[in-house]
Amino acid sequence: MGSSPTPDERPVRSIGLDVGGTKIAAGVVDDRGHVIERVRQVPCPADDPEAVLRTVSRIVDRLRDRHRGVVSLGVGAAGLVSWPEGRIRTAPNNAYRDLPFRRMLEESTGLPTVVDNDANAACWAEYRLGNSASYMAFVTVGTGVGGGLVLDDRLFRGRTGIGTELGHMIVDPHGGTRCGCGTIGCLEPLASGPALGRYGSAAAAADPTGLLATLAGDPSGVTGETVSAAARSGDPTARAQLALLGHWLGIGIATLVNLFDVELVVIGGGVADAGDTLLAPTRRSFESYVTARGHRELPPIRPSLLGPGAGWIGAALLALDAYEESALRGSRAALN
Repeated sequence: MGSSPTPDERPVRSIGLDVGGTKIAAGVVDDRGHVIERVRQVPCPADDPEAVLRTVSRIVDRLRDRHRGVVSLGVGAAGLVSWPEGRIRTAPNNAYRDLPFRRMLEESTGLPTVVDNDANAACWAEYRLGNSASYMAFVTVGTGVGGGLVLDDRLFRGRTGIGTELGHMIVDPHGGTRCGCGTIGCLEPLASGPALGRYGSAAAAADPTGLLATLAGDPSGVTGETVSAAARSGDPTARAQLALLGHWLGIGIATLVNLFDVELVVIGGGVADAGDTLLAPTRRSFESYVTARGHRELPPIRPSLLGPGAGWIGAALLALDAYEESALRGSRAALN
């Protein structure tokens, strides 16, 4: 029989959290990329940063009690996050404004902490453990539209960390739909979950006896989830609304590919659960708008393999990366 590993040989672990507008998801990942534990989502007190800190600290304390070897904490947070400072400049669905979240968490938990944009974290998880390519784009379609980019095997953040705000790519500047950011023409209000609900509400109002109106009880009650459920039942009206969303999403992806020449596009987020009902029209739109279609190899557009856990898993992996880099610097310093 082989001997048991010594403490130094055991894999180190990191806690990852995905702090969204309404919920916090969390879990533990080891340095081999294995998910050790997933925690059931808990409500996020979006209007009170101090309450968010207390909630996160309780989750971290419980996970550390159950898992020895936790060496770091990673957080994926919605909003504009300065890198590597981990300061949340602003968040669309939270009360955060200029919140030094990384410092607050390090002081509260005592763990070295990484805070990054939630879509960046999800992109990194997909790159490391799911769909992977040296040049890839990750697009998340849910309450908003976000994304991340891996370029030459490195996560791209821009100069200060707030790059790749894909939902605020301008795709329809002469349209009439205003984004939550205040601008007209952003991708987000045209290709997000709320956009799908808005399309579905209009369709249900035009056909009050149809499946969409029946499922919702009233046209004003139609949500993106209602449209997806009706589409899964084969309802042609619901499928048409997903095709409309896919039209705009494909335009955004074409712009990404034109700019960065990625070799893979991965779609995640709750709306992506609609599967090919969304992805097929997205691919058609993308192919219609991408530059030089007949003279290049087009990247495939695939669904995420990691699903809703990608954000916290990626955050944990980013924290482990930072921990290992710090340990390596320390070893080099000791040798000099």
